[in-house]
Amino acid sequence: MNFNIFSKTFDIGNGENVTIETGKLARQADGSVVVKCGNTMVLATVVAAKEAKPGQGFFPLSVDYQEKFASSGRIPGSFQRRETRLTDPEILVSRLVDRAIRPLFPEGFLNETQILISVISQDPEIPGENIAGLAASAALAVSDIPFLEPISEVRVCKIDGEYIVNPKNSDALRATLDIMLGATEENILMVEGEGLEVQEEELIEAILAGHKAIKIHCQMQRALTQEIGVVKREFVAESLPEDLENRVAAACEAGITKVAQSALSKQDRKAQLTAVKNAFLDSLSEEEKETFDYKSFEEIYSNLEWSTIRNVVLKDRVRLDGRQLDEIRPLAMEIDYLPSPHGSSLFTRGETQSLTTVTLGSKQDEQLVDKAAGVEYKKFMLHYNFPPFCTGEVKPQRGPSRREVGHANLAWRSLKNMLPPNGENPYTIRVVSDILESNGSSSMATVCAGSLALMDAGLQVKKHVSGIAMGMISKGSDYAILSDILGDEDHLGDMDFKVTGTREGITGCQMDIKVDGLSMDVLREALEQAKRGRMHILNHMYACIDAPRPELKPHTPRAHVMEIPKEFIGAVIGPGGKIIQGMQEETNTEITIEEIKELGIGRIIILSNNKDNMEKAIRKIKGIVAVPEVGEVYDAEVKSIVAFGAFVEFMPGKQGLLHISEISHSRLETMEGVLKEGQQIQVKLIGTDPKTGKFKLSHKVLIPKPERKKPEGE
Repeated sequence: MNFNIFSKTFDIGNGENVTIETGKLARQADGSVVVKCGNTMVLATVVAAKEAKPGQGFFPLSVDYQEKFASSGRIPGSFQRRETRLTDPEILVSRLVDRAIRPLFPEGFLNETQILISVISQDPEIPGENIAGLAASAALAVSDIPFLEPISEVRVCKIDGEYIVNPKNSDALRATLDIMLGATEENILMVEGEGLEVQEEELIEAILAGHKAIKIHCQMQRALTQEIGVVKREFVAESLPEDLENRVAAACEAGITKVAQSALSKQDRKAQLTAVKNAFLDSLSEEEKETFDYKSFEEIYSNLEWSTIRNVVLKDRVRLDGRQLDEIRPLAMEIDYLPSPHGSSLFTRGETQSLTTVTLGSKQDEQLVDKAAGVEYKKFMLHYNFPPFCTGEVKPQRGPSRREVGHANLAWRSLKNMLPPNGENPYTIRVVSDILESNGSSSMATVCAGSLALMDAGLQVKKHVSGIAMGMISKGSDYAILSDILGDEDHLGDMDFKVTGTREGITGCQMDIKVDGLSMDVLREALEQAKRGRMHILNHMYACIDAPRPELKPHTPRAHVMEIPKEFIGAVIGPGGKIIQGMQEETNTEITIEEIKELGIGRIIILSNNKDNMEKAIRKIKGIVAVPEVGEVYDAEVKSIVAFGAFVEFMPGKQGLLHISEISHSRLETMEGVLKEGQQIQVKLIGTDPKTGKFKLSHKVLIPKPERKKPEGE
């Protein structure tokens, strides 16, 4: 069978060649490509419905990224032993691709569209997520689906002072800055990542380095489509009736302007804007209402509201709630709000509020993440919940949405590098942010509340981390950069970006840019304004609690960490876990042990709320790992009796033979009645068998030798 295959090979930006191939796999999709880099291969397909559904009011685009376990020669560890719902890491990659792709469909294109991205071969050093955006864009480019221009996404890391595009996984471990960047050939679309307290200029330099590589990716996609001769399907967006647009503007623009200038609360502003809209509808005659184009009106009014409020902000340089452009909403924060959790905080900024808790657990509480590339364990988890009541809505409660997963990940990345190193932190940590009110920037409230709660818990975090959400409204050369944006301003703006960090530098960022041709100078200005806002919030946080509590709360489980030679790990665990399980039951503690291969040690963590139980467990473990010394005297317990003596345990987990000849100075013919199981007896270690290593014990050397009776007649 002959395939009509087209392909392009080029440097992805790090010296590694990447190949885009189409025409061989998934040929019934509207567009499909295989992107290969090293041994990593990603299949991306796209299918769009031929027509939009009647009455469709939004663009139903879905993007799913999934790593097939067979791609790295693994069978899933789930009960079903197959890939099921997307994991959180896969959802995060799906979101990254969606955010870059979505703005580039033509306005008015509402046909249901599905993009599926599958990692079908996995190179341990080249993650599929690095080329997922490129694969999705290439699949759209070779399809007949309307799509304005190709994009690509790359990972940029600052490693040893150099900006590396799509580094190998092993090299990325040394990165001080790690971002994913999405862009077209001309414009930046999306940035997300983390840093080790990096400066704003470093972030800009990383963006420039990544965009240079992305330009090549886009050029190769254009060349591929030209070679294939792609013809896009005809699509003409429905135009709105101009006469109705003029009529609605004449009737409603002044009312919208007045509301925008009135510095109202979220609910009052919503009510008054609704009143402006309803006043127009009420003005219609009964005859006109029967034939009125309500669908077009809703879109026209929404567009008018959007443009009018933007114009007010640009003209008056004042915000919807009356604030100046760089003004932060009123702040209120407190710690130790809840008596039972191990740490808690309540953080309120304007009409956004987060109630955050910290729970400290053991190694057994770590989260197992079963990925195609292998199993990972997370000892720091952050979960974000956005219930419908926080925006005054009624919605069914489901599992966490993709948005909730994304917001949690941003907060997690922002806080994780401020935690104490693993060697100094014996706990598994779970932070939960419950959003109780929301009017913009709830993810940044989560960062601030999480930092406060961690300090309240007594974890020795290095510094406070705060976060701020920024926006921008622009028209031609005029622009306004907004600090601490409202939910409405997020919708109105041309740029939405969130920056988190300490007083020393940035620890996390997320940016979506909706305007073409954003200059780096404007971005620098926005980052500098964000820095000032971040510092303002940090000052309030340090006023609330300026350092971690010196002690854990009384009801928090205490942890004791012990390090032992790795050869003793098996002795502490015992056959089938018998020894360690017995210790936990006897001492009412939780004991975990792991091997630190690079150090050649075993690390034991004992968790308990009771000091005496903790010390008892410590003594038992020390007894197991202690090395018996010849000549030392031990308190022993008789474990079993045999014809030639007794086996006694003289140290935890260590037994030796007390031979019948070493029990008494008198000759014993039998063991009957001499000792019994469970009896306590002192013994001395007198040696070890050189062949077997078994311990030789004696009791008689510890008791006086009876005087020898003189024979009669002497």
